[in-house]
Amino acid sequence: MAPDSREAGEGQHFSELDLALVDALQAAPRAPWSRIGRALGVDATTAARRWERLRANGLAWVSAYDSAKSATVAYVEVRCRPRALDSVGAALAGMPWVFSVDETAGDFDLLASVVAADLPALGRSVHGLIGGLKGVRSTRTRLGITLYSEGGDWRMRAMEPAGHAELSTPRASRPTPYSAHMHHRPPPADQALLEALGRDGRLGYTDLGAATGMSEHTARRRLQRMIRDRDITFRCDLAHPVAGLSTVVLYRTAVPHTHLAGTGNALTRMEEVRLAVSISGSDNLLVMAWLRGLHAIDPFEAHLAERFPNLKVNDRTVVLHSRKRMGRLLDTTGRAIGHVPFSLPRV
Repeated sequence: MAPDSREAGEGQHFSELDLALVDALQAAPRAPWSRIGRALGVDATTAARRWERLRANGLAWVSAYDSAKSATVAYVEVRCRPRALDSVGAALAGMPWVFSVDETAGDFDLLASVVAADLPALGRSVHGLIGGLKGVRSTRTRLGITLYSEGGDWRMRAMEPAGHAELSTPRASRPTPYSAHMHHRPPPADQALLEALGRDGRLGYTDLGAATGMSEHTARRRLQRMIRDRDITFRCDLAHPVAGLSTVVLYRTAVPHTHLAGTGNALTRMEEVRLAVSISGSDNLLVMAWLRGLHAIDPFEAHLAERFPNLKVNDRTVVLHSRKRMGRLLDTTGRAIGHVPFSLPRV
């Protein structure tokens, strides 16, 4: 492919090379540019230059966050009073313990994905801090129980097979049980690393040390220990509407308990599925799918019905706009425009 065609439309949309680059960084978010370049069939300088252009324009980003090994997580459906949607959505997006906010078309107006230290703190946060916002009419909380798949597991699938072989490491399907209380919080030094890498997950060790006030050696040692102990999760995200994935659908589904784990694990292998998590309530499985338009909803649901005869879709909600995703503030085109560092609510 000629270089001009691979780099057309700089900064405004995704080229084929851009999408492959995102795919490569989803597989190996902190791999050196030399390795990324080999996987894509380009030199390291080209890979780094293309990434900087995507990052600077908010089209793609690498972030990091505390692994959900002992988190208390919930999904809060928020109903707003007329004309209060924007103000409530903005307030939720600014809360550091609300890690994702989606504006929806359904029987609720906003879905806030939240984390807390324990169940009592979760209740106080939802009812006091969210329920107390001016313009909120009501809230309904669905507690996360077991996470089968999340956005960090999703892949763009734009690389050639040889590129995947260069970068990918085998990933065992590991459902993550959420907790009724957070067993520990990272020490201050690790929290500083998480905050810096939340803004830019590809920071080098020199810059990471400077950003956190520690030496390069200390930053390297602490981060490598966090990676080894799986205390940190990296992921590469992108402005999905610009990449042609214009439709996000949330499904509340019911699965017999004897089939729940098998269904959740199998959903992780579907290329459209971004999130699969068992939740409290009669609808015990929440699924998020990224699709290439409203026209793709019916075929996707037909596939679900064929693949999972025990799964019953009880509600479908289309996302109108994702205001925030894992701490990253987004505009109406899905581009990143800011970052809110994570912290637990003070209640």
